Amino acid sequence: MLAGAGLDAVFADPRHGHPVAGHGGLAGVLERQTYRPSRRAGAVHVAVGVGVPVAAAAWAGWATRRRPVLRAALVAATTWAVLGGASLRHEAHVMADELDHGDLYAARTRLPHLCGRDPSSLGAEDLARATVESVAENTSDAVVAPLCWGALAGLPGLVGYRAVNTLDAMIGRRSPRYERFGWAAARLDDAANLAPSRLTAALTVAAAGVVRGSRSEAFRVWLADGGRHPSPNAGQCEAAMAGALGVRLGGRNAYEGRVEHRPELGSGRPPRPDDARRAARLSAVVGAVAAALCAGHALAAPWRLRALRAWRRR
Repeated sequence: MLAGAGLDAVFADPRHGHPVAGHGGLAGVLERQTYRPSRRAGAVHVAVGVGVPVAAAAWAGWATRRRPVLRAALVAATTWAVLGGASLRHEAHVMADELDHGDLYAARTRLPHLCGRDPSSLGAEDLARATVESVAENTSDAVVAPLCWGALAGLPGLVGYRAVNTLDAMIGRRSPRYERFGWAAARLDDAANLAPSRLTAALTVAAAGVVRGSRSEAFRVWLADGGRHPSPNAGQCEAAMAGALGVRLGGRNAYEGRVEHRPELGSGRPPRPDDARRAARLSAVVGAVAAALCAGHALAAPWRLRALRAWRRR
């Protein structure tokens, strides 16, 4: 897992033949067979779209059970494939550079690399806010959560989490087509991110000093505003990030013809381009600490098992 995290930090996402993109393509083919405007059809779609990759990962883990070097290489490659921290930070820096140069057209063109908002009418302040919010949320989705599930469940955990998150991105959005069909994907993604999002927020608070932020303010905003967001998980990360950076997030967001008015998180100033860089720096530290914690949890598994057996023999 640590080697995979290192590969992501050095090389970012594979540019060609990305396994996650391949899974998304297969999920699109599956959707053409399973789609019905019902929750049951959506649950079947999720069961197949997540169950098949998890079963394949479990088989790969079983097949390499007596070949530790091959298993280590497989876990490292899979971890690299499911993480997206380096690409997230790169996009945040590119966005900040474009905004510093005053090139709104280029900045609007880059925004879809970070989130699904309609960038056509966004100004510099709105683009900076969208970038900071995306970095905050995706630090959990693209870094901390896959590491947590990898530490808990090995290869099936890494693959299963990314499959769930990919399906949520494809069909979990609120729209007439996916209102019922995407319900299972959205709820499963919420459940999978429940603990990782809060770990992300806690690590963001702890690392606030890296960006000359206040830990106490980050903690206060997290507790006060984390539950105000429509998402049970994204709000935790965004509120902690807002407090750590001393900015105010939330407001009007436009998505493919619909508009949402999000509650404000934090009471600071509006984000500026450099706040995107600060958010990326904070995200990198949070990801590194999460990798160390998750690797430590996985390495401690034999000792926990021995302790459990000793306790049962009492």
